[in-house]
Amino acid sequence: MGVNAGETWTGGGLKFHGLSLSGVRTAIALPELSMSFDVAQGYPFLLNLKNFFISHGHLDHAAGIPYILSQKAMTGQPRAKFYMPPSLVDPMTRIMRIWGEIEKHEYDFEFIATRPDDLIPLSNRHFVKAFPTIHRIESNGYTLFESKRKLAPEYKDLPRERISEIARSGVEVAREEETPLVSFTGDTRIEFLESRPWIAKSKILMMECTYLDERKTVANAREWGHLHLDELIPLLPKIESEKIVLIHLSSRYSTREARSILDSRLPTSERGRVEIYPGR
Repeated sequence: MGVNAGETWTGGGLKFHGLSLSGVRTAIALPELSMSFDVAQGYPFLLNLKNFFISHGHLDHAAGIPYILSQKAMTGQPRAKFYMPPSLVDPMTRIMRIWGEIEKHEYDFEFIATRPDDLIPLSNRHFVKAFPTIHRIESNGYTLFESKRKLAPEYKDLPRERISEIARSGVEVAREEETPLVSFTGDTRIEFLESRPWIAKSKILMMECTYLDERKTVANAREWGHLHLDELIPLLPKIESEKIVLIHLSSRYSTREARSILDSRLPTSERGRVEIYPGR
């Protein structure tokens, strides 16, 4: 894996760049929005981003935090924001202070305790909401929303002149419409799907699915706070997402083998909707 690691994938009108492999690395960035879900070991494609959403504190998801902060300090970048489960803030703060002692440098950082349903503004049009996931340690998932003002349905068939007249009278003719664009789970058991209604309505659902076949059972997956394909398949009809992108697959599967397993196990109608994130 070279320093310029990661693969680009597009979906739902968004460009992603990242990589994910169970126990090794997970970081999925949206460069155009200057944000990333998790940071793996801190790859170059992450270093200029402004907002980092950390699902939990395991090393394959969060080890890159000190490195990213170091690189930002070295290049004189403004302070980035790291959103993370509340129980991670104090230990990560201690880690950075110890690292500062080692390097004889005082790091400038912002670790923000983020709880389910917290709303984080990104721009005039985008914000992120946290949702609860179920792992071995405290963990969050995150959903990127797009907010747009749209004409209320009751006015959409009226002539433009009439709409303007109604608006001039003081009546609000537009409404704010919030669309869940991407939900990212980090590591979790399957119950995350029931935690918030918007998750299964996201255009892109980027979710862990560590195990795909009989080599590991559902019980094995649940013991370690992970998800098995056997649990996902029966729930596919309830998920409204345009794309379901599987991340965090076990390294026991090559990409080719994993795709072959999906082709053999998924219903025919779902094979074009369920994908594996490239660049494992």
